Amino acid sequence: MTLFRSFISALILALALPCFATEPSRIDTLIDEAISHNLIAGGVVLIGNRDKVLFQRAYGRVSGIAEARTMTTSTLFDIASLTKVVATTPAVLKLAEEGRLSLLDPVVKWFPEFAGRGKDAILVLNLLTHTSGLDDIPLSNANPLQSAIEGAAAQKLKGEIGSRFRYADLNFILLAELTRRVTGAGLDLYALASFYSPLGMSDTSFRPLEKERCSATICDGVLLTGEVQDQLSRQLGGVAGHAGLFSTAGDLGRFCRMMLSGGSLDGKRVLAPRTVAQMTAPYFSRGGDVVRGLGWDISSPYSSPRGLGFSRVSFGHTGYSGSSIWIDPVSDLYVILLTARLDYKKVADFSKLRGELSTLASLIFATPATVSEQAHLGDE
Repeated sequence: MTLFRSFISALILALALPCFATEPSRIDTLIDEAISHNLIAGGVVLIGNRDKVLFQRAYGRVSGIAEARTMTTSTLFDIASLTKVVATTPAVLKLAEEGRLSLLDPVVKWFPEFAGRGKDAILVLNLLTHTSGLDDIPLSNANPLQSAIEGAAAQKLKGEIGSRFRYADLNFILLAELTRRVTGAGLDLYALASFYSPLGMSDTSFRPLEKERCSATICDGVLLTGEVQDQLSRQLGGVAGHAGLFSTAGDLGRFCRMMLSGGSLDGKRVLAPRTVAQMTAPYFSRGGDVVRGLGWDISSPYSSPRGLGFSRVSFGHTGYSGSSIWIDPVSDLYVILLTARLDYKKVADFSKLRGELSTLASLIFATPATVSEQAHLGDE
């Protein structure tokens, strides 16, 4: 493993040398190839640091149909599971910061429906790290939220709470309802008031009104524009803790800048520095093989957007619709990829696209000294 890491480190350093100079046009080539291979119809790439946007460009079209509109940097995207880290996680952490709940609260404290059902050991923390032992379940159309809660309460836990990692949307469906029970307001209203309005994220919302600005997604062969792709979120009315948020690359860039700046942006503080640090600190499961933050991914089977150049403390998340964010506080860089995904079966190809984009971003926009530091981190 050490030899492999040394090889990767040497490769990163070699690519960073002047004779291997990498230009932003390499990003154009990467995305254009993804379009030509029908992996995506188009997309938007945004790369920046805590101070400014370093690269922003739109490519292709908003869907695969011939008459589809040209993609622009102001296109709205269904960001799918990025909802978990751009809405639900910061909402729960802000409530903890304010003392309105604790991450160590037993979930049964907020969900009396769980009482006497063998769930007393599940903590709010376990929902955030996907270590609750809960698995996803189908929801009833008649009363989807109630069926989610009752289904979670009734199911037999799998593995040991806190050590078994199982990515499950159900964890974040429960967290959104927890937010409502604590605040009396839905996740959409709480996130708008607490984050999107103060951060100037005017294009970020659930159930977008400007559907004509949206990139399309595909569900069961049907083209969706301005309607959430995720079936469970649709059943829940389009506002859910795991999916349903729509946003632009520019708005997500502002959120990333806030995270890199320790919870504030343009003089507006939305989270305390210690809360951001707690959110992105490593939590280990599967005997140390999986590393997650609170909501955020650090090193797991879902970490393809980290690429080769970002540090071991970098973090991010992906979305099934074709979205991803990766943030590195060491190199002070973030990479956002939002796409009109066409082929959902080519998972490996899409993971490769995400990883190569982040690797290019590190090589182009990080200084040689910073790249050297990333390589050194890989040998520790």
